[in-house]
Amino acid sequence: METNNDLLRNGFVAVMGSPNVGKSTLINALIGVKIAAVSPWPQTTRKRQLGILTTDSGQIVFIDTPGIHNPFHKLGKHMNEEAHSVLDDSDAILVVVDVSKPPNEEDQLLANIVMRQTRSIPILMALNKIDLVDSEILEDNNAAYEKLFPNTDARIQTSAILGENLDVMVSSLYERLPEGPPFFPEDQITDLYEREIASDLIREAALYHLRDEVPHSIAIRIDEFTERGDRGAYIAATLFVERDSQKGIVIGKNGKMLKQIGTSARIEIENMSGRKVYLKLRAKVRKNWRNDEASLKLFGFRKS
Repeated sequence: METNNDLLRNGFVAVMGSPNVGKSTLINALIGVKIAAVSPWPQTTRKRQLGILTTDSGQIVFIDTPGIHNPFHKLGKHMNEEAHSVLDDSDAILVVVDVSKPPNEEDQLLANIVMRQTRSIPILMALNKIDLVDSEILEDNNAAYEKLFPNTDARIQTSAILGENLDVMVSSLYERLPEGPPFFPEDQITDLYEREIASDLIREAALYHLRDEVPHSIAIRIDEFTERGDRGAYIAATLFVERDSQKGIVIGKNGKMLKQIGTSARIEIENMSGRKVYLKLRAKVRKNWRNDEASLKLFGFRKS
């Protein structure tokens, strides 16, 4: 990295989009390490998380946010508030859309928030998932998003999965960030501790293995996270659901489903941490937790 920090470009970039457009996948690809949970299900991201990219040009601090959506419970309302709040702390906004589909109601909701915010900061758009669409549909959807988000500073067609045009996106962001010293050490890639990332990776595994309404009813609590030297780490966690019937689905016949979730999560946690992990899971019911303020505080969605 250059020795004169005053010549570097550094800033916070709010990454915003409707659910399931690929925000977390994009940040993982930009950082080069999996720090954020991803799944085919919308609303995988529930809290803000930093992804820190440091290069010879400076430091971009991506703020991954929950997808903007029409909430059906207090958790959903909190997620929208969490996403909205990052606008006050950002030097630029990166709007991520799924260009393989035309804009929907949630994209309109996002546009109302982003285009009406009063701060004079750059707004860039990532037209993601170009690998899923042919050129004709791409052109039509591109025009629709341009109409919905007029006067953006840059528009980059990209595929987070394939890594297409990520270098163009990074360069476009650096051009618009202020000069100054970096905010974090150059080897730091996120603001979360391993136990917090482990919690997200456990829920990610549950999202992949479960179906219907169960995934969105799950919350994860890490009960123990103990280092065991050469033997790696011991992690015990509880998967909370809202109904007894959901608990049965999570556990599965003879505990098979819970074991599958645990195996998938353990592999991802080991890949993230670079060491062996022993993971023990259990399931419990906490009725209607998504609409209960005490539960939202318990699971870290409310600060006070």
